[in-house]
Amino acid sequence: MNILGIESTCDETGVAIVRDGHEILVNILSSSVEMQKKYSGVLPEVAAREQVKVIIPLISEAVKKVSVDKIDAIGVSYGPGLIGPLLVGVESAKALAYAWNKPLIAVNHLVGHFYSNWLDGDRDILFPAVALIVSGGHTDLLFFKNTNSHKLLGSTLDDAAGEAFDKVAKVLGLGYPGGPAVESCAEKYTRNGDVNPFPKPMLKSGDYNFSFSGLKTSVVNYLEKNKNFSKDHVCYFFQEAVVDVLVSKTLKAAGEYGASRIVVGGGVSANSRLRQIFDERDNGLSVMFPRKNFSVDNGAMIAAAAFYNRNIVDPLSLSADSGLHF
Repeated sequence: MNILGIESTCDETGVAIVRDGHEILVNILSSSVEMQKKYSGVLPEVAAREQVKVIIPLISEAVKKVSVDKIDAIGVSYGPGLIGPLLVGVESAKALAYAWNKPLIAVNHLVGHFYSNWLDGDRDILFPAVALIVSGGHTDLLFFKNTNSHKLLGSTLDDAAGEAFDKVAKVLGLGYPGGPAVESCAEKYTRNGDVNPFPKPMLKSGDYNFSFSGLKTSVVNYLEKNKNFSKDHVCYFFQEAVVDVLVSKTLKAAGEYGASRIVVGGGVSANSRLRQIFDERDNGLSVMFPRKNFSVDNGAMIAAAAFYNRNIVDPLSLSADSGLHF
């Protein structure tokens, strides 16, 4: 089954055609991240205007490689995300489904990140699984009983982990996007037995929720009190605090729910330190990460999720839902 997937929840515009949930036939991605750097973050209007320019050319390019008659359905991310960018993708998908007379499958963007782990590979889907979806907009722990059954275990109560990376990078003058900048800076630091000056928020809260706004504030306060701070030192210990919380809570959830596998997705899943610590502390569990080029938002993950979930909707009634959760 060939599904055309459309992703436009933030600053990326992705169009892909995927066969049977894993074999990538076409995968095209356009991003406005370079335009957003001067704003130190994503301006929704800028992102949406750029997406309006590129989405039809991307779709046209995709169907040159796989003709419309060989496409069985269209999958689109209808939330959560920024409403302007979401509307570009959703309305485009609705128009295509109607014009081409194809089924339209509504996909939760966050579930798409779960299925990014099976793209362009031969890894088996193994359930039950605990999933950590961690990005600039979300930090969520979920339990997947199977492809059609999942429940939310916990979420961030304020800032997402990726958002905290961006904010710390901004106060340190490292630029945007903050995740790669902080990681690169942290890699330059050599630890010599010094103690982490930053808290590990909600590490022992007893639940599966997260909170990173206080950690960001702690970094700001540290910088104000220590004028001769080292950026490498700050980035290293900030990253250590975030990673420890993410890994510890995920492993605890996997143990409590009897998961056969841990699945990590979202932009922060590209972080090398997060991957390393999961590998060191996996307790014998299989921990899956997507290939780094699939950590970012992309149309292929939406096509994959559409294949497994098959949430077929009326093309004329689907609405973008910026606040969609689980």
